[in-house]
Amino acid sequence: MAAKEKLEAVLNVALRVPSIMLLDVLYRWDVSSFFQQIQRSSLSNNPLFQYKYLALNMHYVGYILSVVLLTLPRQHLVQLYLYFLTALLLYAGHQISRDYVRSELESAYEGPMYLEPLSMNRFTTALIGQLVVCTLCSCVMKTKQIWLFSAHMLPLLARLCLVPLETIVIINKFAMIFTGLEVLYFLGSNLLVPYNLAKSAYRELVQVVEVYGLLALGMSLWNQLVVPVLFMVFWLVLFALQIYSYFSTRDQPASRERLLFLFLTSIAECCSTPYSLLGLVFTVSFVALGVLTLCKFYLQGYRAFMNDPAMNRGMTEGVTLLILAVQTGLIELQVVHRAFLLSIILFIVVASILQSMLEIADPIVLALGASRDKSLWKHFRAVSLCLFLLVFPAYMAYMICQFFHMDFWLLIIISSSILTSLQVLGTLFIYVLFMVEEFRKEPVENMDDVIYYVNGTYRLLEFLVALCVVAYGVSETVFGEWTVMGSMIIFIHSYYNVWLRAQLGWKSFLLRRDAVNKIKSLPVATKEQLEKHNDICAICYQWTLHSVAVCGKVPSKD
Repeated sequence: MAAKEKLEAVLNVALRVPSIMLLDVLYRWDVSSFFQQIQRSSLSNNPLFQYKYLALNMHYVGYILSVVLLTLPRQHLVQLYLYFLTALLLYAGHQISRDYVRSELESAYEGPMYLEPLSMNRFTTALIGQLVVCTLCSCVMKTKQIWLFSAHMLPLLARLCLVPLETIVIINKFAMIFTGLEVLYFLGSNLLVPYNLAKSAYRELVQVVEVYGLLALGMSLWNQLVVPVLFMVFWLVLFALQIYSYFSTRDQPASRERLLFLFLTSIAECCSTPYSLLGLVFTVSFVALGVLTLCKFYLQGYRAFMNDPAMNRGMTEGVTLLILAVQTGLIELQVVHRAFLLSIILFIVVASILQSMLEIADPIVLALGASRDKSLWKHFRAVSLCLFLLVFPAYMAYMICQFFHMDFWLLIIISSSILTSLQVLGTLFIYVLFMVEEFRKEPVENMDDVIYYVNGTYRLLEFLVALCVVAYGVSETVFGEWTVMGSMIIFIHSYYNVWLRAQLGWKSFLLRRDAVNKIKSLPVATKEQLEKHNDICAICYQWTLHSVAVCGKVPSKD
C-alpha cells in the first residue's frame, strides 16, 4: 500500500509538469512577431496563417487548456494521458504501415513473399510491429476487442493474399480513414465529458466555499496539487535541459571559471518567466531545507528529528529570492545582466542559509560545552561546523569583493556575512571557556561575568560594523550621487541596525548593572554560618563543599 501511495504521489507531480511547461512556452511566445516571420516566409499564403485574431484566440485557449490540465483530478489526468498514448500508438501503427507499403512499391515485387527473403523480412518486421501496437492499445484502453486497433494490418493481410501493389495503397488509405473515423466516434461519444467534469467541479467548489471559505479552498488545492514540489520538478527539468543543450554543442571541456559562468547563465535562462521564477524560488527553498536538515543531523544525529520534528522549512530563503527578483525586475533583464544580478541575489540567499545554520548550531554547541559529555566525535562535529561557519562567510565576502566594485549596496550585502563570522567567533570563545572550566579542578571565578563580557564584546563589534556601513553610506551620499532609494536604505539601516541595537545594548547593560547591585546587597555567609545551619548554596550544589563555601551566599530558608 505504501508503494502504491508513493507511485500515486509521483504520478500526481510528473503528469502535471507538462502543463506548467506549456504555460511557460505560451508566455514566451510572441504572437505578433510570429506572424511577422510567417509573412516573410513561404507560409504566408497558407490559409491557416492568415487569420491573426484566430491565432490569438487559440493562444488564450491554450492558457485555459493548460490550467484545466493542471487542475484535473489525478484519476482523470491519468486517463487523459492514456488516451494520448493510445493516439500515439495508432500513429505509430500508421507509420509502420505506410513505410511497409512504400518499401514494397520500391521493390516492385508482387510474387509470393516466401520466395523473396527481403520481402519476407519486411513483412515479418511490419507484422511484429503492428501486433505490438495492437496489443499495447488493447492494454492501455483495457479492452479485449483488439480488432478495434487492427485496421493498419489490412495492407499486410492484402499483401499476404497477393493483392496488387496499387490496390494495397488504396487499402492503406482506407485503413487510415477507418482509424480516423474510430477516433472521431470516440471523441463524439465523450463530447460532454468535459462539460460534466466542469459542472461537477463547479458544484464542489461552491459547496467548499460556502462551508469552509476561500482560504480553505486555496489550501486544499495547494496540498492536492503539491505546488512547491511541482514547480521545483518543473524548474529542475528546465535546468537539466539547459545544461544538456550546452554540453551537447561543446566538444572541449570548460575551465572552472567557465563552469561558474555556465551555472549562472543556465539559472538565468531558467528564470525568464513568472513560472520559471516560481520554480527557482521553490527549488531554493527545498535546497535550504535540505542544508538546514543536514546541518542539524550532522550535529545531533537522528535525535535531531525526534527532538524537533518541525524543522525550518527554508521558506525564508525562497521568499527573500522572490522579493529581490520582483524588486529588481529580474525576468525583464537580458540574460547576461540577469546572471550578474542573480550572482548577488544568490549570495544574499546563501548568507541567509549560513545565518540559519548558526541559529541551529549556537544553542547546541553551547549546551555541549556546558555539559559533561566527553564524546570526542560530538565535540568534533560541533567545532568543525563552527569553524566552517567562521571561515566560509568571510571567504564569500572576500570573493564577491574581488568580482564587484565596492559601494554602499555591496557593503550592506557583505556585512551580513561579516556579522555571521563575528557571531560564530563569540560562540566558539564561550565554548572554549566552558571547556576550560570543565578541565579545571576548581570552578572559574566570575564565569558569568566573563561570558557577559564576551557577549558584550561581539555585540559591540556587530554594532560597529553596522555603524561603519551607515557611515560609508552617508559619505557616499554626501560626496557621491544622491538617490531617494539610497537615502531610504540608509535611514532604515540606521534605525534597525544602529539605533535599535544601541538601545538594546544599553538596556542590557542597565539590567546587568541592577542585577549585580542586587546580588552585592545580599549578606555574605561565613563558613561557620553554613556549618551551623547545615545548609549549602543551591546554585553551587554540583561542586564540592569547599567550593560551596567559596560561593558564600546564604540561601533562603523558605
